Amino acid sequence: MTANKENPKGNIPPKAAISESAIVQRISLVGIVGNVVLSAFKLFAGIIGNSGAMISDAIHSSSDVMATFIAFLGVHLSKKSADKEHPYGHERFECVASLLLGTILLVTGFGIGKAGLEKIFTNNYEALPIPSAIALAAAIISIVSKEAMYWYTRYYAKLINSTAFMADAWHHRSDAFSSIGSLIGIAGAMLGFPVMDAVASVIICLFILKVAFDITKDAFSKMLDTSCGADYEKTLTEYILNQDDVKSVDVLHSRMFGNKVYIDLEISVDGNKPLWEAHEVAERVHKNVEQRFPDIKHIMIHVNPVDCTAH
Repeated sequence: MTANKENPKGNIPPKAAISESAIVQRISLVGIVGNVVLSAFKLFAGIIGNSGAMISDAIHSSSDVMATFIAFLGVHLSKKSADKEHPYGHERFECVASLLLGTILLVTGFGIGKAGLEKIFTNNYEALPIPSAIALAAAIISIVSKEAMYWYTRYYAKLINSTAFMADAWHHRSDAFSSIGSLIGIAGAMLGFPVMDAVASVIICLFILKVAFDITKDAFSKMLDTSCGADYEKTLTEYILNQDDVKSVDVLHSRMFGNKVYIDLEISVDGNKPLWEAHEVAERVHKNVEQRFPDIKHIMIHVNPVDCTAH
C-alpha cells in the first residue's frame, strides 16, 4: 500500500463484517487459483505462439503463486498472540514474508532479463521466431486479469492493514506491467521486428526488479525499528498536547514494528498533583492515543513533574 509520513500505514477503510481470518483465506484463494490458471494459459500461449516474452511472463505469474502462499503464511504467523518468548508479539513475521517475496522477485527478474539479453546479443534476429495472435491475446487477458487482482488484493490488504498482502498486491501489478511489456514486444515482433519480443523480456525484468527493491526496502525499514517520520510524530504530538492536564510533550519517539507502531513518550504534568492523579493523566493519554491511532499497538508514557506556580 502507499504510505506517507503522516500515515505510514495508509488509510484504513471501515472493518468489514467478515472476520480477518476469512479475508486472509479469501485473498489467498483468489491469488493462488487466479495465478495458477493464468500462468498455465500464458505458458501455453507462449509455447504455441512462439513468444519468449509470453513464456517469461508466465514464469513471472507462476512466481505469484509462491508469493501469495508466503504472504498468507506471514500474515497467519504474525497474528499469533504474544507469549513468554515473544512478549511483543509476532508482527515481524510479515516483514520476513515480505523479504521472501522480494527475493523471489529478484531471482525471477534476473532470470528473465538474462534470457532476454542472450537473445538480443545473438545478432541473428532473422532466426528468432515470430509470435502469433494467441500470444498477443494472452498478453491482453493478462493485463486485465492482473490489474483486477491488484485492486482486489490491495482493498483487502488495507482492510486488515497487512504489509505482506500489500506487497502481494504490488506483485500482481508488476505482473500487469510486465504483460504490457509483453504486449508491446509481441506486437512489434508481429510487425516485422523479431528482436522486440526479446526486448520485452528485458523490460519485464526491469519492472520486476523495481518492485522487488521497493518491497525489500520497506521490509528492512520495518525490521530496523524505523521511525514513522517527522509529520506523523508532529500530528501525534499535537493530539497529545490537546489532552487535559498535559503541560508539554518532552520526548516522543516512534518506531515501526512489523505492521504496528510503538511509541515512547514523556509528558509534563503539574508537579503539585498527587501521584494517583498524575497516573490517571497518563492512563487517559494512553487510552485516547491508542483509540485515535489504531496502528499504535502500545505507547509507553513517562510523567515528568513541572512547577505550574512558577512565573
